[in-house]
Amino acid sequence: MIDIIGKKKWFFLLSLIVIVPGLISLLLWGLNPSIDFVGGSSIILDYKIPISDQTKQLISKTISSEKVEVSTIQVSGNEAVIRTALMDTKTHQLIINKLHSVTGSFSEGTFETIGPVISAEITRNAILAVLLASVLIVLFIAYAFRKVPKPASSWRFGVSAIAALLHDVLVLLGIFSILGHFFHVEVDSLFVTAVLTVIGFSVHDTIVVFDRIRENLRRLGGGSFSNVVNASILQTLSRSLNTSLTVILVLIGLLLFGGQSTRWFIVALLIGVISGTYSSIFNAAPLLVLWQEWSERRSQKKNK
Repeated sequence: MIDIIGKKKWFFLLSLIVIVPGLISLLLWGLNPSIDFVGGSSIILDYKIPISDQTKQLISKTISSEKVEVSTIQVSGNEAVIRTALMDTKTHQLIINKLHSVTGSFSEGTFETIGPVISAEITRNAILAVLLASVLIVLFIAYAFRKVPKPASSWRFGVSAIAALLHDVLVLLGIFSILGHFFHVEVDSLFVTAVLTVIGFSVHDTIVVFDRIRENLRRLGGGSFSNVVNASILQTLSRSLNTSLTVILVLIGLLLFGGQSTRWFIVALLIGVISGTYSSIFNAAPLLVLWQEWSERRSQKKNK
């Protein structure tokens, strides 16, 4: 039998190795927010031929000539995604006309403008949504596992699930911080949707494992807690991996054949699903055992 619990410290170490570079990136550079969070304007241009570096420079100079600050220009084949400071409709139309004469024929995909008040509200709502979801998850798990047999505790199940959830969110934020700094990948409202989706998926996967632990504690009450948890993980391992694999295959298909506008949303989901599967199996359940071992050692010291 595979001893996953016996190697729990190695799995925790692997999680740290993945999370720490992202945390350093977050502290140094943070995330690269889109206009959804900081306000500004965004234009998507579709050219008939691939965009060269010279064309990219012309786009930047043309926009700057109208005294509009250019934040980023992301080029992918024939498409240019331009983020600028806030501009009005008149200035936008003037820039588009100039770009037609300077850079050649293109079609405009979208033009979006978000003011600072709206962007601040979106940021606040996004943070509240993530915090509220986390609190509700702890309360739900604590209630759902309230009759779990001893030595387990329903609150330990809830906190361990949140720890696994936090692991997935930190992995996702860290990777996107690195992508934002080196590849100018922005986080937008779709990214928040991806984070909330990852939270839901991670908790769902964790509850499957926890539910089997609860059943086995009732059925195998005399066995050691670590053995019960290890057996529960192995019993649910194939189900968790198969479920995650089907989701990953669908997301890969969407990534290969989907549009530019949803590319990073799908990447975020891919990262989250992979991280969520890992944390549910190798972090959440082993954390229960680590907590129980610590509690037992503490009780033994008190009894001496």
